[in-house]
Amino acid sequence: MEETDNWKVRILVIGGVAGMLTGLLAAYLLIQRAEQEKGKPKLTAGEGVRVGLGILGVLKMISDMDIRR
Repeated sequence: MEETDNWKVRILVIGGVAGMLTGLLAAYLLIQRAEQEKGKPKLTAGEGVRVGLGILGVLKMISDMDIRR
């Protein structure tokens, strides 16, 4: 039973690491933009909605992938 669930743990770990790295990159880019504008990071409501919809779009694409081989 443990061997059959091993792939699930691997996928969760890979997804978690990828999410963490993506989040860190997004924060770094936001900081870079704020430093260029010589101010604090600002994320407007419209930008927040666009980011949220973009994330939902990526999650939908992943869930729609045909991964059967």
